[in-house]
Amino acid sequence: MSFTKKTVRDIDLHGKKVLLRADYNVPLDDHSKITDDYRLQQSVPTLRFLLERGVGLIVCSHLGRPDGKPDPKYSLMPVAKRLSELLGRPVEFVPDCVGDRARKASENLQPGQVVLLENLRFHAEEEKNDPGFAKQLAELAQIFVQDGFGVVHRAHASTEAVTHFLPSVAGLLLEHEVDTITNVMEKPERPLVAVVGGAKIADKIDVLKRFIDIADVVAVGGAMANTFLQAKGIHIGKSKTDAEDLPLAKQIMELAAAKSRNGNFVFYLPQDGVVASKVDRSAKTRIVDWSAHIIAEVESYPKRPSHETAVVHEDEMILDTGPFSGAFIAGLLQLAGTVVWNGALGVTETPGLQGPVGPFAHGTELLTEAMTGQFGNRPFSLVGGGDTVGYIESRKLLGAFNHVSTGGGASLELMSGRKLPGVEALENKQ
Repeated sequence: MSFTKKTVRDIDLHGKKVLLRADYNVPLDDHSKITDDYRLQQSVPTLRFLLERGVGLIVCSHLGRPDGKPDPKYSLMPVAKRLSELLGRPVEFVPDCVGDRARKASENLQPGQVVLLENLRFHAEEEKNDPGFAKQLAELAQIFVQDGFGVVHRAHASTEAVTHFLPSVAGLLLEHEVDTITNVMEKPERPLVAVVGGAKIADKIDVLKRFIDIADVVAVGGAMANTFLQAKGIHIGKSKTDAEDLPLAKQIMELAAAKSRNGNFVFYLPQDGVVASKVDRSAKTRIVDWSAHIIAEVESYPKRPSHETAVVHEDEMILDTGPFSGAFIAGLLQLAGTVVWNGALGVTETPGLQGPVGPFAHGTELLTEAMTGQFGNRPFSLVGGGDTVGYIESRKLLGAFNHVSTGGGASLELMSGRKLPGVEALENKQ
């Protein structure tokens, strides 16, 4: 399906003042330096498209969770500096998003100039979808452009209410994100393999159900796999899990079993894992082989494997997918036409002592190698989710995938088949 909303290509922009909603919710270090500017880079084509048409550009965004009041550590000032570097032109920073300062900046704005407003969430009205606050934003411009894919699953003042006061269209990034994800979900090249990691099943229950419905293979990893394993009666020690998600895990496994009985479908849970007693780069690790038993057999031969090779100890946590399971998933990908990946398979944030891959990131690293064609087949790859994108960014592999989404929650909502309020609010093409 093609994008049904008007975009910046469908409206007269010349000489207009444009309010653009971007998603510049980027990570900052303790010195307020941006550590990952992927979202900024992805927004640049829309900004350049607008500036080439002589608009005066007012950009608004949020950053972090400042709870509706000003907080210097969530200021967008570092974003203005980096954006100026990416655009190759000055970006004026305005220390508020409404009020006299914002109004004056708009009045003085000339064609080809750019201003970035301060964090929208310094005002509680933003997340309340307050029409009065939205009206103040709208009064700064003549056209509204929504290009913040990462926020369109929220009905906030800068995503929904503002569209009631201005002609509202999509930016190039938003159009590309919605088109790509929708097409993958509706007409993928098969076989379609979904690899789902992360922590809570509740956060991904709808997308898991959708993938069981449409995919040929669903492989689960990360902390959420622990809950599935626990639901199967496998002892997981002190691994991260959520007791409230156990009924959901059983429900998902029942749906998967019914799908498997009716056709060619695989629902795969890890059969081994990397465990340690603490999440630390110097922690001693071992492989626990609770289902496959192959690694334990090989390591112990000619003796029989001891009982502990198949059991996670009480003081241990499962922190990564094991080598047998990682290789099995990588093998599945050699047959795939399309792979959708959301959520890391282990604790990828822990740095390594012996190289760039941490002690609990080998499963995720193996997955990236399989998705990018290092074992032969190179399927179409769609990647979404904050921790996933952060990992491949740290490995300098962003360009190795077909589509790396800028929106975690929004991509999940879209994959689940839900409507996105910030997209629905835009003008239709017909």
